[in-house]
Amino acid sequence: MGFPFFTHCTKANVSDDQGLIEMLTQNIDYFKSKPSELPKITLLVDHGYHPDKLTIALEQIYPQIMTKIQFELKALPSKGEKEAQGLSGFVPVAARWGKRTVKCLGGAM
Repeated sequence: MGFPFFTHCTKANVSDDQGLIEMLTQNIDYFKSKPSELPKITLLVDHGYHPDKLTIALEQIYPQIMTKIQFELKALPSKGEKEAQGLSGFVPVAARWGKRTVKCLGGAM
């Protein structure tokens, strides 16, 4: 359904990877209590994230976490796909979530 499990606000100079690590660390008890026999939680991420680096960092915090979560790197539209739609430059990915909202609003809340 795409419903958020957790939210976490960071300063604009915090990397996507670091912000995700902080958020999952703050909520690590949720993952520890999640039964392994349930399907993995899929974290849909864009190219601002590095799943290999995230996996290493998260396994240092909770070694079994990857038995409970998985990353899905959302594909970017190709240049041809954008041109076919009459688009160019930055094109939002359909499944992208609103993590950039505050930055786009100039930090106003």
